[in-house]
Amino acid sequence: MRIISGKYKGKRLIAPKKLPVRPTTDFAKEALFNILNNDFYFDEVALLDLFAGTGNISYEFGSRGTENITCVDSNAGCIQYIGKTAQMLELNIRAIKSDVFKFLEKAKLEVDIIFADPPYDFEHDQFARIPKLVFENKLLGAEGYLIIEHSKHTDLSELPKFSFAKKYGGSVFSFFEWNP
Repeated sequence: MRIISGKYKGKRLIAPKKLPVRPTTDFAKEALFNILNNDFYFDEVALLDLFAGTGNISYEFGSRGTENITCVDSNAGCIQYIGKTAQMLELNIRAIKSDVFKFLEKAKLEVDIIFADPPYDFEHDQFARIPKLVFENKLLGAEGYLIIEHSKHTDLSELPKFSFAKKYGGSVFSFFEWNP
């Protein structure tokens, strides 16, 4: 995995092979940040990275100046890797080991961007729970985005608060906002 822009542009990070992850491709990640670049100043953003895996998206935000980053993943190895990498890169990333749905039910925070990269084989109702909990618990700021990465074989466009989707190869980013 490679950081594509910012302070650590070009930096390669090698995650342990035993982690159960599928990092967002550089191609898709670059396209995502091209969209976000039009709407946000990254040094003013608070990010919540759900199903964080290796922390790939969080490092990209951190490299671009984001200082308020929270990662949530249920895998202890992923959380340990994120913690070590954040320390090595001197990024302000808080890594939390938790079931994402339990975290969303109890969290008391408001952020500008929520990025969720759940397993592609999630059932539709599992995908639907993410925006439901985010909006019910008011975790997203008024001008923010919830972005769910999923397979091109999954369609989330009928879910409440859906705004638009962008497809990159086999991946799709579905965007949700308060006033789509």
